Amino acid sequence: MKLNILPARQGVLWVKLGVKTFLRQPLALSGLFFIFMLLMSVLSMVPVLGNALALALLPGATLGLMAATQEAVKGKFPMPAVLLSGFRAGRKELRSMVVLGVLYAAGFLLVLACSALMDGGKFAKLYLIGGSVGADVLQDGSFESAALLAMVLYLPLSLLFWHAPALVHWHGMSPVKSLFFSVVACWRNFGAFLVYSLTWMAFFILVGTAIALVASFSGSEEVVAAVLFPCALVMAAMFFTSIYFTFADSFDTGTDVLA
Repeated sequence: MKLNILPARQGVLWVKLGVKTFLRQPLALSGLFFIFMLLMSVLSMVPVLGNALALALLPGATLGLMAATQEAVKGKFPMPAVLLSGFRAGRKELRSMVVLGVLYAAGFLLVLACSALMDGGKFAKLYLIGGSVGADVLQDGSFESAALLAMVLYLPLSLLFWHAPALVHWHGMSPVKSLFFSVVACWRNFGAFLVYSLTWMAFFILVGTAIALVASFSGSEEVVAAVLFPCALVMAAMFFTSIYFTFADSFDTGTDVLA
């Protein structure tokens, strides 16, 4: 397997391919993403352990969305069972995906533990247990610092796991090896990933501005709510659809992954 070094402009192409592929199967891909979000939300309702389990399942669930994108690329209609692709490929792959999930959960909880050093655990408690946040907490400098530190520390964690589930599932790599190749691929193609991130950010801002304009013209909170949720769902589904192409382009395995 060979790592491809891509030009920065490839990041824009990944976004275009994600949107284009989503529009091929909008009902299926948005529905699968809704199921994905519903599962994570239901698990997160269980205090502490539910969030930890949701974190452990996230790599495998993300792989399921990537597999759904691959099905859509092939012209097929992805069914809900495709979300379980990472857990039913075989005993070895299942074990690797479980290990990957445990490592991700441990890494994320470590990030929260580090953030607790800044605010005594207020931000971590909010994520793990939930609850309402008062204006006094949001305006607390230590809480803001903890949230910022968590965001900064999450970036390397994200790079470690960006390609890892796909490498474990489609190429049989061990969890540790997949993490190494994932972060190397993201680093070597930093320009493409930067453009990819900025393009999505610009897209989100553009859509958000359009919704704000609708809100100002309509003057109705009900109209805004009716437009906001489906738009957010579709945009998020498009983003997750595009993740597959960042993987397929980054590695030359001698097979046509995009086929």
